[in-house]
Amino acid sequence: MRDAEYINELFRTPHSAFHIPEGYEMAMPLTVLITGITGFAGSHLAEHLVVQPGIAVHGTVRWRSSLAHLAAIRDQITLHECDLRDPFAVRQLLATLRPARIYHLASQSFVHSSWGAPAETLTTNVLGQLNLLEACRAERLTPRLLITGSSEEYGQVELSQLPITETTPLRPLSPYAVSKVTQDLLGFQYAQSYGLWIIRTRAFNHTGPRRGQVFATSNFAWQLAQIEAGRQPPVVQVGNLEARRDFTDVRDVVRGYVLALERGVPGDVYNLCSGVDWTLRAVLTQLCALIRVPVAVTVDPARLRPSDVPVLRGDATKLQRQTGWTPTIPFTQTLADLLAYWRAHVAAGADTPQPGVAADATVPA
Repeated sequence: MRDAEYINELFRTPHSAFHIPEGYEMAMPLTVLITGITGFAGSHLAEHLVVQPGIAVHGTVRWRSSLAHLAAIRDQITLHECDLRDPFAVRQLLATLRPARIYHLASQSFVHSSWGAPAETLTTNVLGQLNLLEACRAERLTPRLLITGSSEEYGQVELSQLPITETTPLRPLSPYAVSKVTQDLLGFQYAQSYGLWIIRTRAFNHTGPRRGQVFATSNFAWQLAQIEAGRQPPVVQVGNLEARRDFTDVRDVVRGYVLALERGVPGDVYNLCSGVDWTLRAVLTQLCALIRVPVAVTVDPARLRPSDVPVLRGDATKLQRQTGWTPTIPFTQTLADLLAYWRAHVAAGADTPQPGVAADATVPA
């Protein structure tokens, strides 16, 4: 079986995104590049891909990147130091690797930080992606490229517009959201103008083990683990608990990324979500029920945003029909696993991430 025939068969199979047909022997593995591989979603995606047959997983790092999230698979992946904001470094990397797949996850991904550093957020997120796209053009590469957007792009959504579909207007309410809209539309433009195989996704809130401590669900779990260990008074500091969010387990989300890239329509965009929204108050209540000590809750004004999206509830019907993807991990299990992660982290006496720094940001990862 020739390579072209294998590739065609690879993406027709309904069972696995990376299925090797019987009788085919790969001369070389399929090269996959993950930007932001050291981060939350990036590390879970790497774990998902390394167990697939015939896949060689590569990732971008920077000199100060932490490899803690990759400890279990460090010997199964290849890392490359590359600042995505440096166009020459990006082109050199792509010229060397010539990847067949690129999952672009690297970004400044903390909404709250974008208010204090809007220029850095836009520079990191937009120019980093632009350099990837231009490097593909300059090196005449034709990889399948996934651009990971966010439900924050939808921003101010009227209740009458719920659930949110891919055709819902984009009304971003933060510098971070503006940067993701720009990435999204830049991907569309390059797909249309230059014929690049680009799939765009808009993932709604996702959480689970390794989620950065600066994000609400993870911060709740971290504080509760600290309280259980006697390292914090029994008071949980919170922001706006009335915001409603559509949560999906990160392990389901990265599986969706792979299916979207392999079975999606080039140039198209897909929501990744559960279709169920939770108030942050309900999330905190669920987590509190899992610990062994009573706690009080107090609002910290510093955790409130200048403007906030009141409700985000998505509709993933388009992705489900195109790829067969559907979430499989109950949110209650996700929260239990998240709390277990922070309990282990606190018990080990490990340092927590610095406030305001997202674990899967291009700066530092």
